[in-house]
Amino acid sequence: MRQTFKIYNYDDIQVVHLEITDKCNASCPQCLRNMNSRGVNPYLSLTELSLDDIKLIFNIKFISQLKRMYMCGNYGDPIVARDCLEVFKYFRRHNPEMTLGMNTNGSLKSLKWWKELARLMGENGYVRFGIDGLKDTHHLYRQGTDWHRIIKNAQAFISAGGKAIWDYIIFAHNEHQVDKAKELSKSLGFAKFIPKKTWRFYSSFKNKGRKYHLAMNRQGEEIVLARPKNLKYLNEALKKENEIKKKYGTMGKYLNEVKINCKSVQEKNVYLSAEGLVFPCCWLAIQLYIWYLPKQGAQIWKYIEELGGLDQLNAKKRPLAEIVNGNFFQEFLPWSWQQSSIKRGKLKVCAQMCGVEFDPFGAQYK
Repeated sequence: MRQTFKIYNYDDIQVVHLEITDKCNASCPQCLRNMNSRGVNPYLSLTELSLDDIKLIFNIKFISQLKRMYMCGNYGDPIVARDCLEVFKYFRRHNPEMTLGMNTNGSLKSLKWWKELARLMGENGYVRFGIDGLKDTHHLYRQGTDWHRIIKNAQAFISAGGKAIWDYIIFAHNEHQVDKAKELSKSLGFAKFIPKKTWRFYSSFKNKGRKYHLAMNRQGEEIVLARPKNLKYLNEALKKENEIKKKYGTMGKYLNEVKINCKSVQEKNVYLSAEGLVFPCCWLAIQLYIWYLPKQGAQIWKYIEELGGLDQLNAKKRPLAEIVNGNFFQEFLPWSWQQSSIKRGKLKVCAQMCGVEFDPFGAQYK
């Protein structure tokens, strides 16, 4: 038995990150749902959580302790799920004060649906719309979405009192439009405009930054995505990569040695996948289904097997409290963070995402 300190327990949880579905209408090239737009990740189950699933997993007492529930995830878009709105209603009904949030491409549902969402979210709610450019550039990354429809849906949400946030991933092909998009967001009534200095040009597989990403569009034509040329839009962590290499020799040695300060522990966050699987964060969960690796080829699978299989983390089959207070959360994860190298059991993804000296994810917002 691996004995270490507890990270948090069931009664401490304040935030739920819910991936209600792994289905999506878009085909964004750098999303692990898509194989560089060559097709959908074959490892995905293409499923969603129903309202009944949510009621089974999250009881009323637990919901009352939460400060926030937001729908985002690794692969899917919440608005594709049949019961998306009903699930928001369920959480709001049993906790009127908590914050409700959603990250979405915003290109589905009726105007009526968006207005109803705004009313039930109220003042303690928000929707982050991923709009990566204006009408002539947005589609280059958000393939399969309709810019005009997204804007209409956002306007319907805003007109009904909803707090809308415009998330803008900056690429070379849209960096010239950042200021225009910001002004448009103000005129439309968005509460905030967030220019994201994307970390999509850092390869976590190769442990190195890159300038370009080769993919294909839905017509089978090759496209090249490039990181922004203007240095003020470049992710600060990418600028720091050479410093890390100089200090440690290689990024691999950095990952072996770096101290881990888990973001989920700080936030008291728990993540639930569309299959019902429970992890502290989406970054651990996404390791299960990496399309460019052999099936179950990621490091996490070794420990899942040691645990007894995925059913041990499935909240549709085991109570959420048992999972969070069980061995995987309370013993294995903290033990892993204290190991001296990836080879000895330190989780690489934890060192990448929560290592204290190199944080490309957090640097998106700086």
